[in-house]
Amino acid sequence: MSITVTNQDELAARTGPDRPELRRTIREVVDSGFVGVQVRVHDERGGWVGSAGVAELGGTAKPPVDGHVRIGSNTKTFTATLVLQLVAEGKIGLDSPADDYLPEFGLDRSITVRMLLQHTSGVFNFTGEYYDDGTVVPGIPWQGQEWVDNRFTTYRPEELVRLALSKPARFEPGTDWSYSNTNYVLARLLIEKVTGHSLAEEMQRLILGPLGLSGTVVPDTQPEIPEPHTHAYYRYDDADQQKTVDVTRQNPSWISSGGDMISTTQDLHTFISALMGGTLLPAPLLAEMCTPHPKAGYGLGVFVQDTACGGTVITHNGGIAGHAALMYSTPDGSKTLTASLNYVDDAAMSLAGAFQKAMQRLVEEVFCGGQAGSTDEATEPAQPTG
Repeated sequence: MSITVTNQDELAARTGPDRPELRRTIREVVDSGFVGVQVRVHDERGGWVGSAGVAELGGTAKPPVDGHVRIGSNTKTFTATLVLQLVAEGKIGLDSPADDYLPEFGLDRSITVRMLLQHTSGVFNFTGEYYDDGTVVPGIPWQGQEWVDNRFTTYRPEELVRLALSKPARFEPGTDWSYSNTNYVLARLLIEKVTGHSLAEEMQRLILGPLGLSGTVVPDTQPEIPEPHTHAYYRYDDADQQKTVDVTRQNPSWISSGGDMISTTQDLHTFISALMGGTLLPAPLLAEMCTPHPKAGYGLGVFVQDTACGGTVITHNGGIAGHAALMYSTPDGSKTLTASLNYVDDAAMSLAGAFQKAMQRLVEEVFCGGQAGSTDEATEPAQPTG
């Protein structure tokens, strides 16, 4: 695959030297099975941006370096930051029972706001629970032809929460760790309850507006994605035949604040750099955010990971039906890697292995200078948001 070079690429390249190792790495990512990839790096050598592959199956145009993408579970980092900002404003108690703010759901009184943000509440995951013995307890449909046929259906966040609460909890609150999208839909409802405003309004007030993130959208039920963007695809079986459909347009309310936001790699860089640099949160709350749970390395809306070369990165990633985004930063925000991918998704999540290898390869190249080894990836289980 050739690498796109646009005016924006040239502008970025002038802030630092050419990065043939990055061009080679993103070409390898595409060769591993992805339709397209766009990568942005900011470090001591300046800024660099490039893309490989194509924006659309059957097309020749490269992924736009300023393209919009559905960022999946990176939404959780934005949402957690917003909750912590409201903690800083005195509107939410981090260790208060979530039931204090959302009494209508009858939540276990021992579930705190912190537990929601750290995935230690034990609340059932509305997209389904996957147990170590292979047992699967389904939630809402998010795979196969059923999802494709109903991808413009509207779900309200209260509906997703009530579905989850109708199922047995995975464990007693605070006794274990398990990734659950329900936690972050509860966080959304908590934000809206204490502020009296929509999540989108509060996100604009506290994060998007102050940082000038004009390419970032909280879509709620809207199926559109702003131009320019790459196309996302989903493959499923129909009468023993495989069909591939363009699912770029979809109603993301089925995942809600578990992974519905849209952004760009530029905005993700600006956000994670500002967050880690202390612009958005007071130092004590930022430290709380980046204190990992021992089981999974998950803080409050971020993973805290060791690199192959002995450093640490603060990260989240997310994938949602053919779109994915990566977001990595040093703990001080001085070095960042953000990326977007478009691909053909399927119920078997056949690109999951390639996705993990792509992340590992990019992280090693950016944060370890290509040093061989493997990052200590604390990956999320097989979930629709990566």
